[in-house]
Amino acid sequence: MAPKLRYEEMLPHEIVAARTACPVAYLPLGGLEWHGEHNCVGLDTVKIHALALRCAQAGGGLVMPPLFFGEPRESRLMEANHDRDGRIAAKMGLAPESFAPGYMHTEPFAEHERYVRLLVHMLYQMESLGFRVMVLMAGHYPLLHHARAAVELYYLYGKSKAWACTGYELVRDEIPEAGDHAAAWETSLMLALRPDLVDLGRLPAGGGPEALIGVGGRDPRVHASREFGERGVEAIVRRVNEKVKELLGG
Repeated sequence: MAPKLRYEEMLPHEIVAARTACPVAYLPLGGLEWHGEHNCVGLDTVKIHALALRCAQAGGGLVMPPLFFGEPRESRLMEANHDRDGRIAAKMGLAPESFAPGYMHTEPFAEHERYVRLLVHMLYQMESLGFRVMVLMAGHYPLLHHARAAVELYYLYGKSKAWACTGYELVRDEIPEAGDHAAAWETSLMLALRPDLVDLGRLPAGGGPEALIGVGGRDPRVHASREFGERGVEAIVRRVNEKVKELLGG
């Protein structure tokens, strides 16, 4: 039987054994956002959770429950900032006003600040649970800024090591195509990690990239494949494990 890796599913003695062997905690960060007609809306979180599990499986450590909620919603979100013609809202059966400025009923800066505070809270909590290294893995790329800010604030009083990444930025030297939105890269990662949540048949058969709604990057109809995804997963896991090993040894 494969060892458990999800913290919330483990019995206390299992946690102690796993943490003693490798005191590393991964915290996947994401949200709920449009990722084309062919991908699940939780792609960012599902993707990074699966990558964190692969990292723990390969190099040790445990994976904390992923954060789907709490991230800033009014900036750098497809529905709110990249749907000028209302096509995303229409596909979701919503009025464009659903994501009009102010729909969160708070100041955008306050949203960012609260999210960073939440991440700092989580870092201290993971430290209190006995982890020497904590890795914030941001599946939604803009959250890397919040994660890095949280790491810096944590170091004011924190005693463990903390680090933040998204994954694609670690492998750009060997995979220049890494990093996009719902296009060949992210769709390929999902084909490798969670193919049950991808349906390329939902995309229009004809037309150029402009026929794809809310997709940014190389056309997934042409360039997405499980093989490309596995290559990306292997590279990310290797780079993350190298960094974690460095932090453990420091």
